[in-house]
Amino acid sequence: MAAFKVSSLSIKISIQNLNNMKAAVYEKYGPPEVLRIKDVETPQTKDNEVLIRVFATTVNRTDCAMLRAKPFIMRFFTGLFKPKKQILGIDFAGRIESVGKEIKTLKTGDRVFGFDDSGLSSHAQFMTFPENKAIAVIPEGTSFEQAAASLEGVHYAYNFINKVPPLTGKRVLVNGATGAIGSAMVQLLKYFGANVTAVCNTKNIALIRSLGADEIIDYLNEDFTKINQTFHFVFDAVGKSSFGKCKPLLENGGIYISSELGPMAQNPLLAILTPIMRNKKVIFPIPTDCKRSVLLIKKITEEGKFKPVIDKLFPLQEIAEAYRYVETGRENR
Repeated sequence: MAAFKVSSLSIKISIQNLNNMKAAVYEKYGPPEVLRIKDVETPQTKDNEVLIRVFATTVNRTDCAMLRAKPFIMRFFTGLFKPKKQILGIDFAGRIESVGKEIKTLKTGDRVFGFDDSGLSSHAQFMTFPENKAIAVIPEGTSFEQAAASLEGVHYAYNFINKVPPLTGKRVLVNGATGAIGSAMVQLLKYFGANVTAVCNTKNIALIRSLGADEIIDYLNEDFTKINQTFHFVFDAVGKSSFGKCKPLLENGGIYISSELGPMAQNPLLAILTPIMRNKKVIFPIPTDCKRSVLLIKKITEEGKFKPVIDKLFPLQEIAEAYRYVETGRENR
């Protein structure tokens, strides 16, 4: 049986008990309809790699950008005219089936999870992964689905948080608190001692409260950019606002960070100009060090300080529908 798990963190894929090596393949850029479920050759393991049977992975905004090659700059990494890698997927949770002869810390049968935002072809029954990259043993008591749902959001959320000064006692507003990045960010901010105001819609208030938010703004009833409060940091986890709109929310010396380029791709330029011209500034959070993120996820999960959120289930044959769901952004707000 094959299935996609959908969560407010991301769309998750659980692939189980397949007799053949099946994968979701795209041979050209385009909408979700270009994806096809095909029998493909099982990857061969190199000496420094492990072969993993994938039980869960996710579909997320990075996958959607790679699928459509949008923005155009994506093509410089994924292939100018057609995809160099024809299987998408940037994260996984599964079981090691075999190990290369140079493997030292992992063994056959280990339950593992890992991440690489440059792409690792995990929308398939099997995949290979190097031992020295961002891979770790799944904490006890954590399912494959929960492990996969923990990766992408935490990685990008942590790459917001590590761009700012220590968070203890700081007031932080998170826009888009129920998405992959936002829900992870709320939990990480609390873990590092911040006071968190989260923006979400009415139906998700109970969920966000359970993740630890100190205050909640229902954007269906109130424009968060008009509230009479100020914050040390404003984190837009869905990229649906702008520095201009959020600037009044920042204290002197405050910092705005968005997960997107912003209107007319302004955020990278503002990240250069605002530290020079203003006392409120923009930081553009280029994500780095996937291995550090995976080790952090493992640590906070073992400490009981992180809870992934699972929302929906799709069969593998409906992977196109899973992509369409992510592209609507419904899981983010």
